Amino acid sequence: MTSAPQPLWRRLLTVGLALLMTLGGWQMPVHAQAQAPSPAPTPVQNQVRLPSLGESASEDLSVSDERRLGEQIMNEARRDPQYLDDPVLLEYLQSVFQPLVKAARTLGNIDADTDHVFAWQPFLVKDPSVNAFALPGGYIGVHLGMIAITDNADELASVLAHELSHVTQRHIARSIAPQQHASMVAIAAMLLGIIAASRSSNFDVANAAIMGGQGAAIQSQLNYSRGVEQEADRVGYGVLTAAGYAPSGMAQMFEHLDQATRLNDNGGFPYLRTHPLTSERIAEARNRALLHPGPPPVPTMMHLLMRARARVLMADGEQALQRLAGGSTSPLRIEQVAALYGTALARSALHEGAAADQAAVQALALAETAPVREPRAEAALLQLEAEVRLAAANPAGARQALDRIPATPGSSDRATLLLRGQTELALARISRDTTALRESTAALQIWLADHPDDAIAWDVVAQSDVALGFKLRALRAEAEHRAVLGDLPGAIDRLRAAQAASRGAEGQDFIEASVIDTRLRQLMARRRARELEARGEGRGGRPGDELRFQLE
Repeated sequence: MTSAPQPLWRRLLTVGLALLMTLGGWQMPVHAQAQAPSPAPTPVQNQVRLPSLGESASEDLSVSDERRLGEQIMNEARRDPQYLDDPVLLEYLQSVFQPLVKAARTLGNIDADTDHVFAWQPFLVKDPSVNAFALPGGYIGVHLGMIAITDNADELASVLAHELSHVTQRHIARSIAPQQHASMVAIAAMLLGIIAASRSSNFDVANAAIMGGQGAAIQSQLNYSRGVEQEADRVGYGVLTAAGYAPSGMAQMFEHLDQATRLNDNGGFPYLRTHPLTSERIAEARNRALLHPGPPPVPTMMHLLMRARARVLMADGEQALQRLAGGSTSPLRIEQVAALYGTALARSALHEGAAADQAAVQALALAETAPVREPRAEAALLQLEAEVRLAAANPAGARQALDRIPATPGSSDRATLLLRGQTELALARISRDTTALRESTAALQIWLADHPDDAIAWDVVAQSDVALGFKLRALRAEAEHRAVLGDLPGAIDRLRAAQAASRGAEGQDFIEASVIDTRLRQLMARRRARELEARGEGRGGRPGDELRFQLE
């Protein structure tokens, strides 16, 4: 019996590790290397960025090239089932990550060159293993397994701060500098090997590409790998504390990981295999916390809810869901609320709608009587009620839950917007009353004006426009959905269908037809540019370009 082929996302993560090793150790670590304790930076201090290395590197890999390379990888990743766009959990991850980005800007780690070019985006990987990693261009990947083992936001933030510092210090570009254009060929060769392997269902092809790329550079770059790791540790610690997170969060994360791996070393901690966790590194993290004491990390209800969500979303099979639906014996109220949250989500996944709804209602009632109220957590529990009711074909009940979520002026709650759109679409299909659907669709269109890369929102808008009878708008939304996922041929096909359907259009349809014509020209121009790049004709013919741009 042959084993099932590795999914593309696992291959992309594997090649990411090899890529970073080939580039001189810009790897996927989460934990800090041993180094002398350094004082926590203040907002007026700029981090040392080794300008001589960084500037020479930018001649080999510019800021725009690095972002482009990251987008190439992400275009493949977004089409894989292991790429997870869970609006609720991703919104929480963003809430932990964005203060770190803001702190990095204040400290001067993010400069004018990278600020508006790099993505500065975390994303989720539906994988139970404990891992987090940085990709070129400001993309930070976080496995669900990483969120599932953290006890508080400070621990999670310490992981993100370390990975963010790999990006802000431009470790990819700095590593490429000594290798010149050979590194660009190595990057492209490895990524091409992975994509070819995914198409042939032969993981050995990917392994051969990885090992070929490693052999040329890894030996000469091991020492530099240690150097960039130390820099990322130091810079990451400064960003962590400047963002207001507890200095001891990093030390707690190390100790937590050390204990977990001692008790259960089953291969579920991939980055620890790359950088073994040592007592020296734990001691250094403790020393930093002792030198800069502050309030200890405190678990919040919101974090425990999101930890429970991660555990349910990464559950593999009915038995795992049944275990998570079992509740909690903890005397702590926030633990009880989180357990009920997990129970509701797991029961919903098991298609036990009534039990899921009951657990969600109990969780909210318990949260509302807590000694310390957490409005964000209570809003998340109302979202949960709407989510499980919608899954149980009770959109009226989902609407009731959504109506209870307080509106926060100036905020944009993506998860609620999407739930509202899905709920009103389901109700409109039942009652044929489209008044509320028009309002929810308009709200999503406003959101998309500022967030045009939201694939889920485009999909909801497309379905809503079909229900509302707006054929041209629906076709355009379908095209935008496919374009975000990297499917340019599919997007162009949808726009051509819209173009054909718009012949003789008048009024509002004429305006929409003009938008469709413009968008079609843009996407066709993008496709032609990719074709030129694939032949090495779009970037001035630099060495390595022909191979590099075959990725898309």
